[in-house]
Amino acid sequence: MATWNSRGLRGSVLEDLVNMSIERYRDGEIALIQKIPTPIKPINIDQSTRHITLAYFEQKSTVDYIGVVQGIPVCFDAKECMTDTFPLQNIHKHQIEFMRQFEKQDGISFILLHYSHKDEMYYVPFKTIDEFYRRMENGGRKSFKYDEIDKTYAIRSHNGIPIHFLEQINMDLASR
Repeated sequence: MATWNSRGLRGSVLEDLVNMSIERYRDGEIALIQKIPTPIKPINIDQSTRHITLAYFEQKSTVDYIGVVQGIPVCFDAKECMTDTFPLQNIHKHQIEFMRQFEKQDGISFILLHYSHKDEMYYVPFKTIDEFYRRMENGGRKSFKYDEIDKTYAIRSHNGIPIHFLEQINMDLASR
C-alpha cells in the first residue's frame, strides 16, 4: 500500500489555476469538468490543526480531471516540470491504460504540462504521450524533452480563463 506524506503546497498553484479555468467553463456552460479526488485513508491526524499528516492511498487514481466539453468526453492530468526534461515516471502505467481505454471510447485524453522554469503551459495530446511511453517500454528514453513537444499546442489565458485549453482540444480533434 502506498504511503502519502504531505509536502505542502507542491503543485497547488497549477491545480488552483486549472480549477479556476474549469469553473469559468462551467459558469459559461461551455464545459462540465470535475477534479477527481484521490481516495485516502488517514493514519495520523494532527489534533491541534486537524490536518492529515500521514495517510495511505486506498486505490490507484486514474486522472486528475474528467468531464465533457460540448458533448465530447475529456479526461486529463495536470503536471508540472521544473526542467526541460519531463520524467515519464510521473505518469503511472494505470493512468496511461485509463487514457488509452478512454480514447477507445471516443474520448479525448491529454496532459496539461506547465514548464514552471519557463512559465509556459502546453496541451500534450494523448497520442504524443503514448508515443513517448511506448518508446520507453521498448527500451528508449524514460523521459521526453521540451524540444519534443508540439509548440503549436501552447496554452494562454483568455477572457479571464487562466488556462484556456479549448482551442487545443479543437486542434487535437482536427488532427484525428
